[in-house]
Amino acid sequence: MYRTVKAITGRQIFQPLHALRTAEKSLLPGYHPFEWEPPLKNVSSNTDVGIIDGLSGVQQSVDDYPVDTIAKRFRYDVALVAALMDIEEEILEGLKINDLDDYVKGPFTVVIKESCDGMGDVSEKHGSGPAVPEKAVRFSFTLMSITITHDNGSVKIFEENKPNSELCCKPLCLMLADESDHETLTTILSPLIAEREAMKNSALILYMAGIPRIFKFIFRGTGYDEKLVREVEGLEASGSTYICTLCDATRLEASQNLILHSITRSHAENLERYEVWRSNPYHEAVDELRSRVKGVSAKPFIETVPSIDALHC
Repeated sequence: MYRTVKAITGRQIFQPLHALRTAEKSLLPGYHPFEWEPPLKNVSSNTDVGIIDGLSGVQQSVDDYPVDTIAKRFRYDVALVAALMDIEEEILEGLKINDLDDYVKGPFTVVIKESCDGMGDVSEKHGSGPAVPEKAVRFSFTLMSITITHDNGSVKIFEENKPNSELCCKPLCLMLADESDHETLTTILSPLIAEREAMKNSALILYMAGIPRIFKFIFRGTGYDEKLVREVEGLEASGSTYICTLCDATRLEASQNLILHSITRSHAENLERYEVWRSNPYHEAVDELRSRVKGVSAKPFIETVPSIDALHC
């Protein structure tokens, strides 16, 4: 949000966005025009969108849950365009290396890795700012690979060599909140997830090297640790009897079976179980109901991809 420069004295000075040079502004989301075909549902066609308030359109008190935080984010599609333009040279070089015409329009298939993690204690020890949570959460994404269909086959023209590097991890949303605060995470990230879902059914048209290129996106929610997987998939916390985020195993069952394992949980099933938990259609006691839904106790709002971090063995 600010550019850091060093004064003659050696001290760092923070300059606001309006002081950025044109070359620097071109690196920020919201600089490059683009369009979607078909247009994104419930998303503005305006592409000149920079940093936005993560709580825009949200009342200070959402139903029964007070929202007391600060959140800033980019619009998802605008941030993706900025990331693509950032590797324009690599994309064109990839076409050249694979003996493809540099004027090919695509479609290009882009695989996106999504990540979300708590950033720990960020409390201000001194000062008199607003009373907000002393922890922060960051949602980010990484361009993992770009492929193009050619001669009935798929040709990879770009692959991120260091997918875990901070240099290629693009911040999308930053909020002052505890990662265990399900209601706040849901309130702030739900619009972002809605934008992502809309992009799955459309194609991005972006001018690159003077030619309109077509991009389609595949999103993979693999950058979550176990704690965040439980949070966004609506599962009980890590102390739960249901120890695994991939299957329905209890602690006892897991201790008796440390070898055989199968992935049985899914985002769709977690949503169905949440509806059962919420409505209790069979009028069961709490323990019986909890056993039926296998540890689902909140509404899942982000689909994650199973990862080894969640294995119970």
